Amino acid sequence: MAKNYSKYFVKPSIKDARKRKEKETEVINFDDYFNIKGFGKNKTYKIETFGCQANEADTEKIEGILRALDFTESEKLEDADLILLNTCAVRENAENRVFGELGRLKQFKRNNPDLILGICGCMPQEEKVVNRILEKIPHVDLVFGTHNIYKLPEYLETVILSKERVIEVYSQEGSVVENLPRIRENSRKAWVNIMYGCDEFCTYCIVPYTRGKERSRLPEHILSEVQTLINEGYKEITLLGQNVNSYGNDFTDLDYRFKNLLDDLHQMAIERVRFTTSHPKDFDEETVKILAKGGNLMPYIHLPVQSGNNDVLKRMNRKYTKESYIQLVNWIYKYVPNASLTTDIIVGFPGETEDQFQDTLELVKTCKFEGAYTFIYSKREGTPAAKYEDEITYEEKKDRLNRLMDIVNDGYLVGTKRFEGKVVKVLVDGLSKSKDTVLAGYTENNKLVNFAGPEELIGTIVKVLVTESKTWSMFGEIVE
Repeated sequence: MAKNYSKYFVKPSIKDARKRKEKETEVINFDDYFNIKGFGKNKTYKIETFGCQANEADTEKIEGILRALDFTESEKLEDADLILLNTCAVRENAENRVFGELGRLKQFKRNNPDLILGICGCMPQEEKVVNRILEKIPHVDLVFGTHNIYKLPEYLETVILSKERVIEVYSQEGSVVENLPRIRENSRKAWVNIMYGCDEFCTYCIVPYTRGKERSRLPEHILSEVQTLINEGYKEITLLGQNVNSYGNDFTDLDYRFKNLLDDLHQMAIERVRFTTSHPKDFDEETVKILAKGGNLMPYIHLPVQSGNNDVLKRMNRKYTKESYIQLVNWIYKYVPNASLTTDIIVGFPGETEDQFQDTLELVKTCKFEGAYTFIYSKREGTPAAKYEDEITYEEKKDRLNRLMDIVNDGYLVGTKRFEGKVVKVLVDGLSKSKDTVLAGYTENNKLVNFAGPEELIGTIVKVLVTESKTWSMFGEIVE
C-alpha cells in the first residue's frame, strides 16, 4: 500500500520553524475548503493519542473530519482500515512510546496490506523523526504535522485512491482554521482552543518549533463556539493555548486580551470556565482581578514555574524571576483566597547545582502548591539546552525528583484536607474507576470526589459534603 511518493512530499525544517515574521495570521474557513465526501464509506478508523490537551483537542478535530468523510470508528485497533497516531514531542519517553507502537503495528500491516498507517501531531514536525520514518519505517503511509490537519481529506484521497505515500509537514508560522468538524470526547466538558503556537522559546522546549508562532483566534469565533456548547448542554469549558495569557498579543488592530476574554465569558451562561496553560510572564494583576469575580471562573490555576532559582530560570529563558513569580502567587491568594494552585517543575536542568535545587524546594513550600507535574529534564534535539553541558548524573536527578515529590505530595494532601467537613460543588463525570456503585467528579478547585449516588446525576453539578480526604482524592455524601 502506498509505496510510491505522491505530489505531497514536504519535510520539516527546524531552521524554518524558528522564524517569526510580522504578518497577519491567515484565517481559513474549513467549510469553504472541504469539498471531498463519501470515500470513507464502509471504512473504519482508530486514533491513538499521545500527549497534552492540545493533542486531545486535535484528535477531536481529526475524528470530526473522518466522520465527515463517512469513516466509522472501529471497535478494535486490529480491525481498523486506518490507524492514526497523534503524537507528542515534549519528552523523549513519549517519542519512544510512539516508535514502539509503530513497531508493533508493523504486524498489523503484514496481516492487512491495505491498512493505512499514519502519524501526525508534534513528532512529525521534527526533522529527525521524519528522517527516521523515511529511512527505517516504510510501513507508514501518511505523515502530516500540526499545521495542516485540515488537509487530511485530500491526503487520504491520495493514499487510498492513488496508492501513494504522503509526507507533508509544514515548517511555517501557521494559520487559524475555523469551523473544523469535531467529535468531542466528553458530552459535558469541552476543550476550546483560543490560540495556537508559542513564541516563548524556552531553551528546553521543542513546542515553538512543532506548533508554530503564537496566533490568536478572533474573540467572536471563540464566543460563538462557547455559545454553541451552552446550547448543546455543556457544563464546563477549558480554554487551551500553549500560553493562554499571551492571547491577543498578536492582534494588530484589536485591543482585546486574555483578561477581556475571561470577562466576556464570565457573563455567559456556561457554568464553569477553566484555562491551561499559563505563563507567569504574561499573567498580570488585572487578569487576577478578573478571576476574583468568581462565578463561573473557577478558583483553580495551573501556573508552571519550572525552577525556583533565578540563574536556572535565565538559562531556561523563562523571562521572569523567582521574585516576580512569588508576587504573582501573592496576588492570586490575595484576590482569590480560595484558589488552588498547581505547577510544573523540571529537576536536573543542565548545570543545576544542589543549592539551586534547594531554591526550588523552598519556592514550592512558599507557594503552597496543591499539586505539581514534576519531571527530570529531557534533552530535545534542536533546542538550545540540548547543547548545554550536563554533568549531573541520572542517579542525582532521580534523587532530586524523589525529594521534590515528598514535598509536592504533602501539598496534595493539604489541598484536599482543607475541604474536609465542607460542602463542595461537584460536576459528576461518571462512575468511580474503583467501584461501579460510586460516582466520581471534580470540584470547582479541581479536586476528585467519590460519593454514592444514582447514575442519573452523571452530567449534573451536585453539592457534596466532604467526609474524608486523602492525598489524591476525597470522599463525601450528597447534600440535599
